[in-house]
Amino acid sequence: MTATPQQTGRLTSYAHGGGCACKIPPGELEAVLAGLPGRGTAPAGAGTLLVGLDDGDDAAVVTSPATPGVGLVATADFFTPVVDDPYDWGRIAATNALSDVYAMGGTPLVAVNLLCWPRDLLPMEVAAEVLRGGADVGRLAGCHVAGGHSVDDPEPKYGMAVTGLVDVERLLRNDAGVAGVPLSLTKPLGVGVLNSRHKATGEVFPQAVEAMTTLNAEASRAAVAAGARAATDVTGFGLLGHLLKMARASGVDAVVDAAAVPYLDGARDALRDGHVSGGTRRNLDWVRPHLASRLPEDELLLLADAQTSGGLLVAGEVPGAPVVGELVPRRGAAVEVHVR
Repeated sequence: MTATPQQTGRLTSYAHGGGCACKIPPGELEAVLAGLPGRGTAPAGAGTLLVGLDDGDDAAVVTSPATPGVGLVATADFFTPVVDDPYDWGRIAATNALSDVYAMGGTPLVAVNLLCWPRDLLPMEVAAEVLRGGADVGRLAGCHVAGGHSVDDPEPKYGMAVTGLVDVERLLRNDAGVAGVPLSLTKPLGVGVLNSRHKATGEVFPQAVEAMTTLNAEASRAAVAAGARAATDVTGFGLLGHLLKMARASGVDAVVDAAAVPYLDGARDALRDGHVSGGTRRNLDWVRPHLASRLPEDELLLLADAQTSGGLLVAGEVPGAPVVGELVPRRGAAVEVHVR
């Protein structure tokens, strides 16, 4: 663990939850956003808003007034500590923020830091380690990290606002899924239960940190090269939650083969020992009215596990990624889960 001078207590102990499990539940969020305008009429000279609030995509996309065929991708993402090592938390939060651009098929160009810090509780040396982790990920991604904004806050939070570029003809989005197309998942699940165990016990899980700090850049390029047009990243709403949003936006249903879904080592042990976040349980409760499955509750909880910096869920085959299901014509439940 990176040295943290003067730090008292574990970093995760300063947060009420951890990572993307701290998201506002999807049902509550949809209710809040329901009255806000979607694409609407663009101000003169501002380009055309291609992706906005309408379908719960990972980022907003607007055409560039100066460069035909190029879209500007804008997103912001931040959360409370998901691990105790501040440098790793910085890397994870930055990887997660950049992922929203990759999930749209884009390339991140510039990011600014978003930092909330309890100055009276945690020394600024710890904050510097968090920012160093974010800067290193930006460097790895070829994305400028320039400045940002900070506030004094009782609970530590960190993330980034990111701007990227995308070819509008090869844009990945939530509402472009079609029936008969397979579903690929580019990272294993299980980050949520392992992070919950880490928060409760202090055990460190390098396999989870590695997954959360792996950029989705290569997966995004592979999906676009394979001709995919629909994708999302799997984060706080879990695989089932994000799949429901994609199926609903695309006007199709989805079938998941539970036996084909990959999990990180130790995930099932963490589940067995009760390390399930409230966010994961809320995810499953939200999906349940739209779900058809006879699987045990524990299996469904793993599929709804709130991921932090998860992989891409792609409507199409991605080389090297397992196929975990398919999109099918509307036939009842929006999401079906079974074992083939």
